[in-house]
This record gives sequence, C-alpha cells and structure tokens, in this order.
Amino acid sequence: QLVESGGGTVQPGGSLTLSCTTSASIFSTHTMGWSRPGPENQQLLVAQISTEGTITIVESVKGRFRISRDNAKSTVYLQMNNLRPEDTAVYHCYASGSGTVTWGQGTQVTVSS
Repeated sequence: QLVESGGGTVQPGGSLTLSCTTSASIFSTHTMGWSRPGPENQQLLVAQISTEGTITIVESVKGRFRISRDNAKSTVYLQMNNLRPEDTAVYHCYASGSGTVTWGQGTQVTVSS
C-alpha cells in the first residue's frame, strides 16, 4: 500500500512537495516513482528513483522537479518548483519491481492564478 500526501493548489511559480510512504519491505526492493495522466489519460512517468538512487526524470520537468528517497522513512518525495498551469494533474505514486507495479490513490495538484 502506498500513501500519498502533499497535493494542493498553488499559483504559477509556486512550489509543492509530494510524499509517498510504503512498507519497508516494498520500499527497499522497488523502484519508486511518480506519474501523471497524459493526453489520452494514460499514466506517464514524471520521475522515478531506483533502490540504488538512479534517477529518471521527464524532460518537461527537468530543472523544476526533484525526486528523492528517504530509506529510513520508506518515503519518496517529489519536490516541485516553479509550477506551471500545465503541471495540474492527479499525481500517482508507484512502486515497481519483481514484475509488478503498485499504485497509490493519487493526490491532486492544481496550479492556477
């Protein structure tokens, strides 16, 4: 089970940090990441971080978003800066490993003036 928090409404240029916590057994063996819906409502990668700390981040958020993981807290963070209206979405946390993907319930991020 993945529990997300940190969504909300901010003005353009603002910042939010999303958090996703899971069990230690999942966290220690899975790549953790964040996704958001694309134009056809499919889930698209925003950023992910492996157990070794290898980071993949989509070009559209590079330089604005940062992903990190706290192994002691079994929590992955998505720090989002300089938010734009087009970043508005329901962000889902996921844990990927052993041929499976587990999804969180999603947290709404709204960027609006």
